[in-house]
Amino acid sequence: MVFFRSVSALSKLRSRIAQQPHINTSVRWLQMQSSTGQDLRSQLEEMIPEQQERLKKLKSEHGKVQLGNITVDMVIGGMRGMTGLLWETSLLDPDEGIRFRGLSIPECQKVLPAAKPGGEPLPEGLLWLLLTGKVPSKEQVDSLSNDLQNRASIPDYVYKAINALPVTAHPMTQFTTGVMALQVQSEFQKAYDKGISKSKYWEPTYEDSLNLIAKVPAVASYVYRRVFKDGKIIPVDESLDYGANFSHMLGFDDPKMLELMRLYVTIHSDHEGGNVSAHTGHLVASALSDPYLSFAAALNGLAGPLHGLANQEVLLWIKSIVDECGENITTEQLKDYVWKTLKSGKQVVPGFGHGVLRKTDPRYTCQREFALKHLPEDPLFQLVSKLYEVVPPILLELGKVKNPWPNVDAHSGVLLNYFGLTEARYFTVLFGVSRSIGICSQLIWDRALGLALERPKSVTMEWLENYCKNAK
Repeated sequence: MVFFRSVSALSKLRSRIAQQPHINTSVRWLQMQSSTGQDLRSQLEEMIPEQQERLKKLKSEHGKVQLGNITVDMVIGGMRGMTGLLWETSLLDPDEGIRFRGLSIPECQKVLPAAKPGGEPLPEGLLWLLLTGKVPSKEQVDSLSNDLQNRASIPDYVYKAINALPVTAHPMTQFTTGVMALQVQSEFQKAYDKGISKSKYWEPTYEDSLNLIAKVPAVASYVYRRVFKDGKIIPVDESLDYGANFSHMLGFDDPKMLELMRLYVTIHSDHEGGNVSAHTGHLVASALSDPYLSFAAALNGLAGPLHGLANQEVLLWIKSIVDECGENITTEQLKDYVWKTLKSGKQVVPGFGHGVLRKTDPRYTCQREFALKHLPEDPLFQLVSKLYEVVPPILLELGKVKNPWPNVDAHSGVLLNYFGLTEARYFTVLFGVSRSIGICSQLIWDRALGLALERPKSVTMEWLENYCKNAK
């Protein structure tokens, strides 16, 4: 089968990568850069002046270098493909997928500290990597985990703000409301009102960002408990790490679910700066809005069905297949259902395709590996595997699809469903908690580097028509 051959090829590729000296050297270099005696803020204080000079030199020496040509298609098509943002924490390659500070997902799984030997990477480790470009030690990750726990308390007025909404409000609406309620604690807003120097903007931004990252799991878990359970708050377990605690506060303590949440938060944390939520957070922050305001805006973008809400749509669609055709659906029945979906007016098959990627999303692949390890017999997982065989050839047959391969959303819902988190309407909130790590990491660097207010030029259709006539 095509899928399993691709998995085998991926395993062989990993083996070859492990044998390539230049990749191992880069990983060793990252590990050597870990200063076990420093906390995260101290490392940033050392790094920021160097990076400020680097940006200054880049601008002075190469500021007039052209990066490409802008076409009318790009202007009309949502600026797709334009190189127009500085985003240090991650880079998305159409063929390789996401790299966090130069490391692929398999490399992150190999070198980032885990809660147990051979386990999934801890999200705190990825936060350290995104902020510093360095692989942290287990001691550094444990220290950061404790720091986040110390910042995680939620004021009562946040719960009251959420409770003011109908319990029927979408979980993303309730989650964003909670984040907005947290904004009254903004250290950046207080410092700005007192007249803080621009060179120091990153410092209260750092405090806000770590406070926000620390608090969003508690806010998000309260929304889940309020909407789908008994409304009772499950307190933080001080013996658990960030991802495991999030699962615990939701009400899921299966050790495999704790591992899944560590993996989920890590791989969903960042996806370079051009996607809707990341770009929105960057755009709003460029106006010197504090991290709470910026992240709340990002969440509103994430809530759209063409972005983060897609993971909700995928599981609902998969369950609709089972409802209509049963769990033991044949390949031919599945083909018919996919065609039925496309002919019903949907432009895409839920969970397939990506705006940038041109191969199977590595985030999909690592989730599949998790499923093969922990739930190989699950009927919905087996259905997801069949979809990988069936959907891409159909999309290629249509002739208009640049990427017929599955993305991250094609798999995450099935894993969550297996461990009991079956409420698809909540899935985007999980995505939002994860994305706080990437958006806030970049925001700290936005402030440290003094990046400018974002203000692209817009034009009318008449302007485009006249320009194109004169260009002939």
